[in-house]
Amino acid sequence: MAKTIGIDLGTTNSCFAVMEGGEPEVLENAEGGRTTPSVVAFTDDDRLVGTVAKRQAVMNPERTIFSIKRFMGRKEAEVKEEETIVPYHVEAGPNGDVRVKVDDKQYSPPEISAMTLQKIKADKIPFHPAINFTGREYSYTSIFAPDFPVWKDDNLKPGIVKQETAFYATVQLIRIN
Repeated sequence: MAKTIGIDLGTTNSCFAVMEGGEPEVLENAEGGRTTPSVVAFTDDDRLVGTVAKRQAVMNPERTIFSIKRFMGRKEAEVKEEETIVPYHVEAGPNGDVRVKVDDKQYSPPEISAMTLQKIKADKIPFHPAINFTGREYSYTSIFAPDFPVWKDDNLKPGIVKQETAFYATVQLIRIN
């Protein structure tokens, strides 16, 4: 039977767990923490994700992205108030969807969230048998990202946004909650 890893893709922090003997076991990330900050930062030379991104936010606020889930599935015209409380630049992308602009590049909220998933994957968490962190094989991933009230009129949007996030992170989904 294929084993499953579950991810809580949170607005502030994310964590991941495996099912062991019918009980979830939360795994540590590369830094030894049980949660990974859902923060992405861009420096002149690199992209930082998680704890290291969060640590440098004070020195690099315009290029440090956090709370990106607040913008998922939304039009830029709907988030004017939220734009005033984040230090990074939010603008309209194709079809008026929210985009974050860093330097000369636009990123969608699912792309930024996928960077958190990519970090988890890079920490050698076993999304599929080719990546083996605990000495066991895991074939599937379930992502939990709570749905926001903004989606109440569009039942498909939460799943589509989460599928797009998984696509960018290159993980195989079995369930989206």
